[in-house]
Amino acid sequence: KMTQQMRDLQLAQARKPQGPSSPNAAKRLYRNLSGKFRVNYTSFDEGSLAGRGEKDKLRKSYLFQSNAALFEAVELQDLDRVQELLKQYSPEELDLNTPNSEGLLPLDIAIMTNNAPIARALLQAGAKESPHFVSLESRSLHLSTLVREAEQRVNELTAQVVNEAPNADCSEKEKQLKAWEWRYRLYKRMKAGFEHARVPDAPTNVHLSVASSSSVQVTFWEPLSVNSAVVTKYKVEWSCSPTFSPPLGEAVIDKLKNLHFTIRGLVSGTAYYVQVSAYNMKGWGPPQASVPPFAIPSNWREYDGRAPRRRGQAEALDHLLGQVKTVHQHCVCHEPCKNQPQSRKHSVSKSLKHLFHPGSKFLKTLKRGLYLTAIFYKDDNILVTHEDQIPVVEIDDTYSCLLMQDFLWFTKVSCMWDEILWLRQCVTVSQSSCSCILQTRFKMLLAISQMQGLLGIQDLGQVFFEPVKDKQGNILIVTLKEVKTNQTFESVRWVPICKLQTSRKSVSSPEEPTALDTLLISVQDKLAYHQRSSHALSPGLYLGYLKLCSAVDQIRVLVPERLPNILCHVKIRSNPNISREEWEWLQKMASVEEPVPAEPEAEISQNHLFQELQVAIKELMTLVNIPLQEAKDFRLYSQEVLDFGGQVSFLLLLPPSDDVCTAPGQNNPYTPRSGFLTLPLQIFELGEER
Repeated sequence: KMTQQMRDLQLAQARKPQGPSSPNAAKRLYRNLSGKFRVNYTSFDEGSLAGRGEKDKLRKSYLFQSNAALFEAVELQDLDRVQELLKQYSPEELDLNTPNSEGLLPLDIAIMTNNAPIARALLQAGAKESPHFVSLESRSLHLSTLVREAEQRVNELTAQVVNEAPNADCSEKEKQLKAWEWRYRLYKRMKAGFEHARVPDAPTNVHLSVASSSSVQVTFWEPLSVNSAVVTKYKVEWSCSPTFSPPLGEAVIDKLKNLHFTIRGLVSGTAYYVQVSAYNMKGWGPPQASVPPFAIPSNWREYDGRAPRRRGQAEALDHLLGQVKTVHQHCVCHEPCKNQPQSRKHSVSKSLKHLFHPGSKFLKTLKRGLYLTAIFYKDDNILVTHEDQIPVVEIDDTYSCLLMQDFLWFTKVSCMWDEILWLRQCVTVSQSSCSCILQTRFKMLLAISQMQGLLGIQDLGQVFFEPVKDKQGNILIVTLKEVKTNQTFESVRWVPICKLQTSRKSVSSPEEPTALDTLLISVQDKLAYHQRSSHALSPGLYLGYLKLCSAVDQIRVLVPERLPNILCHVKIRSNPNISREEWEWLQKMASVEEPVPAEPEAEISQNHLFQELQVAIKELMTLVNIPLQEAKDFRLYSQEVLDFGGQVSFLLLLPPSDDVCTAPGQNNPYTPRSGFLTLPLQIFELGEER
């Protein structure tokens, strides 16, 4: 009766077509329609449709067919087709959680036929179980009704086929009979799958950690047993009592892409116990207590009440810059800057026309001197002038040896592209001392203003970490900026990088290329560096390795090429928080004069952070090519945890004091493998801030 009511309701809504005439017919149906499913609806000529309403009807028709194909793919246990449909359509377009005429959802069929791969794929896409199955009895009754009605229909069709003479109607009834026989076997298999299933075992590897001073995080894995039905949700419970009486709260997790949950709004310093249980179509399984059994919300700063290092620093710097501007308000240089209209920030499409104006002052060739070049790129294309040249302007034609301090000063200026006019005018007033350094830096500001004016763009991007030089005495300071807008620019030449490289006629020999030739040859490497330097780490706690090397005029830091804005590192865990208890343990280890023994005491071995650090140190030493036995003299930086935005934190591993910074001429017996580079410390700090 219940099944008949569901069927009447669904038929009234005309949600689903008649079932396939046979298993092979069903398979042919959704396979042959697969080409139609891939139609690009936006590619239809509007004139070929009667109107928007007809177009919407056509799209709904395709989506209706895709929904039917999904059911048939699940019934036929075609995992590849299920994954293809889930990738091609959204859950809403597939009506993923709308029951068919039998009151079933795709997930119901998958779990009752015990097809774990398809069930997991559906769960990842957000599939739910049918809301009609409010109890075990209702599910059992529904399945029994489906089996009984399918069996009755098979018997009726069998009698008709046997009693009727061979004709067209009889042939059609034979097809219907085969289809119902197949559906009868499907329902029997679903009923048997439900009857033989049992509640799931407890989840495994239930780990509890402190996420902050007011939250804890629990992570867990699926139950180990493969004999029970597919788990469709989990329940996390927490309490201040180890008996969970009274319980403080619970949460049901039905999005199974990531098996973890953060319990928020807890009281700092209070112990919380957590347990997790799994659910399948037979009900809830037994709970599994976490390891450790409880956690106390806290943060390492509570150990000594230390405030965040960077708290208020940005505001203080803004205030300091405002004070400097206030002091210079009496200067004649300040008024033009103040009156500079905000419309200076032209649209890119309008301002880039300057590139093709015949009166532009971009240089074609380099003489002996210091130059500025700006590389703007989009995908695999690069912006060039009307003469197919990378934009280059002159800084100083008498400057043949760029001092590192001048270059580092330029990189700091790149953080204030919007303030160049003000800086230039103030330096103009203060250069009466005729200092060579001020003269050079003033010319740098002039060149920046010229480049901004010719391009019509203030933000020239990020400075590459080292200038490009040649043996003729030319020095190129390179800035890099990615243009992400999809706007089409008029009269702007975006030239493929490979075409620019092959079409440029070099005026130098391969043995002694000019700085421009060197730039073109290595431009892909520089663009790759620029893109990688903007990548961010995923949330978590990391172990970083600090290694410096010094030269006459600079200190450089070792970084990985794949992420040059971060120290060499490995991930310790996904939880970035260090609890007060963990920090106390780290402080205790740092104060021990003797090294930690190879076989730690029982209580230390149970410290989860200790185990995580052991694994991370081994991995990090392998990464930077240092023998593990050398690590016994290394030490953890125990003054603070380096915090980056609250989602990423670092513990630093330091070599012995004498080896932190390698002096000029000092031999380093352990050279890192390929995949690393050394950046000037100031450049690294700027990249980190970005």
